[in-house]
Amino acid sequence: MMTPYSEQEVLQYMAEEDVKFIRLAFCDVFGRQKNISIMPGEVHRAFETGVAFDASSIAGFGDEQRSDLLLFPEPDTVTALPWRPEHGRVVRMNAAVRYPDGRPFEADTRALLKNAVLRAEKKGYSFRFGAEQEFYLFCLDENGGPTGIPCDNAGYMDIAPEDRGENVRREVCLTLEQMGVLPESSHHEEGPGQNEIDFRYADPLKAADQAQLFQTTVKTVAHRGGYHADFSPKPMTGAPGNGFHINLSVAAADGSDVLPAAMAGVLAHVQEMTAFLNPTEESYRRLGRNKAPGFVSWSRQNRSQLIRIPAGEGELRRMELRSPDPGANPYLAFTLMIAAAMDGIERGLTPPPAADINLFKADSETLSRFQRLPGSLTHAKRVAGESVFLRGVLPNAVISPYCKL
Repeated sequence: MMTPYSEQEVLQYMAEEDVKFIRLAFCDVFGRQKNISIMPGEVHRAFETGVAFDASSIAGFGDEQRSDLLLFPEPDTVTALPWRPEHGRVVRMNAAVRYPDGRPFEADTRALLKNAVLRAEKKGYSFRFGAEQEFYLFCLDENGGPTGIPCDNAGYMDIAPEDRGENVRREVCLTLEQMGVLPESSHHEEGPGQNEIDFRYADPLKAADQAQLFQTTVKTVAHRGGYHADFSPKPMTGAPGNGFHINLSVAAADGSDVLPAAMAGVLAHVQEMTAFLNPTEESYRRLGRNKAPGFVSWSRQNRSQLIRIPAGEGELRRMELRSPDPGANPYLAFTLMIAAAMDGIERGLTPPPAADINLFKADSETLSRFQRLPGSLTHAKRVAGESVFLRGVLPNAVISPYCKL
């Protein structure tokens, strides 16, 4: 199903397509995906009164004193899972998280992104995002567990037989297409067994949903093909890490060019945002190495920079933020980027001069002129915890789990 559906249309679809299980999908504050399955007879009740779950067992959702929350399915997100049987079909829907009295739950990060988009639209600005996520494929042992042995020793954009991941990428792309998600390109990346699949531009909420669905699909398809898909920031010492490169474009209702100001806003706040874009200790073994940025800088088409402006005009004109890794919650990452971009636009910020040099080969004197990204998770948490900007964008219920030292 690829078009928005109403509640009644969802119920009709499930009856016609022999749907037997409905997964209500959401994520914790760190972006880890969760779901609960219900039977068709419970769907109408889920729309009306929600499905209760124990929030105290979900990271960032509270403790035993505040354990009851409800999931309300969003009918315009219904998607059949192609890897499940056609008879007794399984579908998933994203679900909004609410309190028993109907109030939105403040740590529902998908809802935070929705609200960020609405605020920007009311001020005359619309954003679009394109996601590029990298992952490694590792062989499985006899028990089906990951071995740490990459599936191949191929390099950037190599082809079969050296590239042994092409069948997995092909199957992932075809599976996503069946779910209404349109990949744009796929190829082998620089690391042994490392792969990348990129998506077409989409509105922020759809792009974040796709980023979440992408990881689930890759892991499922890879395991069926005899591999373990690893999205962690630095799976192999001495090899490139996995990036989650985020392309952002913004259009103003009056037709003015606001991308430079938006970029300036992201540059101004990126250090405060780093704890959310790079949320694990392992993230900081990736930054500053193998084309992963370590400094606050920008340039055109320069992959040693934090932000680059790829070649492209009109609808293709965009900025690419290269520091995030796939451990980031995409709903939070996009929310923060929109807020930072809007701050840059509203304050009329101007980007610093472009750094048209290779920062990976620059001398120490040159590098001393640039601010550094936080060098550790502890440092990133401290910067985030002191941020006035973040407190104006995110509720404390979201900031606190990320900033605990």
